[in-house]
Amino acid sequence: MSEQSTLEVAVRTEFGKGFARRLRAAGKIPAVLYGHGTEPVHLALPGHETALIIRHANAIIELKIEGKTQLALVKDVQKDPVRQIIEHLDLVVLNKGEKVIVDVPVAVEGESAPGTIVNQDATTLSVEVEAISIPEHLVVNVDGLEDGTHVTAGEVELPQGATLVTDADVLVVGITTPAAPTEDEAAAEGETTEAAE
Repeated sequence: MSEQSTLEVAVRTEFGKGFARRLRAAGKIPAVLYGHGTEPVHLALPGHETALIIRHANAIIELKIEGKTQLALVKDVQKDPVRQIIEHLDLVVLNKGEKVIVDVPVAVEGESAPGTIVNQDATTLSVEVEAISIPEHLVVNVDGLEDGTHVTAGEVELPQGATLVTDADVLVVGITTPAAPTEDEAAAEGETTEAAE
C-alpha cells in the first residue's frame, strides 16, 4: 500500500521561471494542487522530504496548508532530463473514501522452469482503487511456470476492493525457451571466441 506522508507546505503567490529557479535554489519544489472543481493552489514543498516521498509510485501526501490539511495524490513529476532535479509536481486533491484510477507497477517474483526465460510485456497495470489503499506494486509469481505459459492482466491478483481497468487480455508475462543457436550462429560464435583469444 502506498505510504502516506505529511508535509508542511507554503502557498506561493509569485510565478514564472525566475521565481521557480530561486525556489529550487532555496531547497523548495514548486507544485500545483488541483481537482474536484477547486481553484488550483500553487505551493512550495520542502525539497528533501518531497524527493524521498516521490520515490514511491502513486505517493499520497497529507498537505498542511495554512493550518488546514488536505490529502493529495502525486500525479506528475517533472524532472530536469540531465541533472534529474525535480522541477515541478502536479498534485490532485483526494477525499477519503474516494476511488482513483492509477497505474501500478508490476513486480515479477520467482524462477520459471529450468531452461526458460521470463518476458515481461506490461510493466504497469491500470486499476481503480480507494485513494488511501493504492498498492505499491502488483505481484506476478512465475515459480515453476513452463514454456508457453502466458499470464494476462485478468489473472494478476489484485488487492481487495481494487478493480482492473487495463484490458483483461493484455499479456503481462510470457514464459519461453530461448531458441538453440543454428549451426551457422554456433560456428560464428566459435570464430568470435577464437579471435578474442
